[in-house]
Amino acid sequence: MLKRLAAIVIAGGLLATAARADEVKIKFTLGWKTQGSDAAFFYAKDKGYFKDEGLDVVIDQGEGSGATVTRIMSGAYDAGFGDVNAIIQNASAKPDEAPVMVYMMWNRPPFAVVSKTASGIAGPKDLEGRTLGGAQGTPTTRLLTVFARTNGLDMEKIKLSNMAPNLQEPMLIKGDIDAALVFNITSYFNLVLNRQDPDKDFKWLTFGDYGLDLYSNGVMVSRKLLASNPKAVAGLVRAINKATIAIAKDQNAGMAAVVNFDNLVNEPVEKRRLQYSFDKLIISPEMKEIGIGDVKDDRMARAIGIVVEGYQLARAPKPEEIFSRQFLPPRTERDLVYVAN
Repeated sequence: MLKRLAAIVIAGGLLATAARADEVKIKFTLGWKTQGSDAAFFYAKDKGYFKDEGLDVVIDQGEGSGATVTRIMSGAYDAGFGDVNAIIQNASAKPDEAPVMVYMMWNRPPFAVVSKTASGIAGPKDLEGRTLGGAQGTPTTRLLTVFARTNGLDMEKIKLSNMAPNLQEPMLIKGDIDAALVFNITSYFNLVLNRQDPDKDFKWLTFGDYGLDLYSNGVMVSRKLLASNPKAVAGLVRAINKATIAIAKDQNAGMAAVVNFDNLVNEPVEKRRLQYSFDKLIISPEMKEIGIGDVKDDRMARAIGIVVEGYQLARAPKPEEIFSRQFLPPRTERDLVYVAN
């Protein structure tokens, strides 16, 4: 009897091992360190959504949403969460190497100019005669010239001070600069952590509200994975979509997955960041029309034009080089209902 039980246990173990061997391993890079806005990826892993799709997804922290693209192009990662505008930049010169976005999460761009309310900067024109702090190489800084042209600003009347990203909010608070060129989802919470009230005491000029109607972060995959295993790509997208829909209704469950991945996060702050991502970046009239994950081709074409101008690219990639909707679940499965809780 004992021998029979042992045989059953061994056989079961072999079957489990075989099942794991059949899974497709995907190395996935986040856009930055662990944040609440990444909850969907952790939730999909914890709930077994990836496993249900036959995937073994290994999630690593990132080095920046633009770095997601270069990490994938290097072959170190198969997929990740990052900035579509960095895809445009790289696809201009290396169309056969740049990854492809397959699930657009942030329908609205995080690029913004933030200033103290007391400074009197109420609109773009008020930036003339001011000193702006920008981190060299970031999209917000590189696209400033397009923002200026679109809003009739004279760049000769704007002083740009280059600085490390971690100095922007402290220098803004101290009054060393009049405004900072930032990602709102990062800067907002840097101000919170500096004991500031980013809603009451600061003014936000978001590029998307002033003529630069760009898309932003989403899930991208390598061209190698697209060609070798499109089934795995479709499964990855289905799992992340299912998780995103779920945490839109239950942020506490999303945060439990975040903490399970990294128990050192500041849970109250990161929950606010998760909710902020829905409020400010994910939900929009367009998203409600076409569903989470998709884009409009004409808007993508315009966004490509903005990036080509701002980055002074030699070639404008076509929208289909940048984004593919062929792996999206049906429209009926991409209705997102956000309930803050």
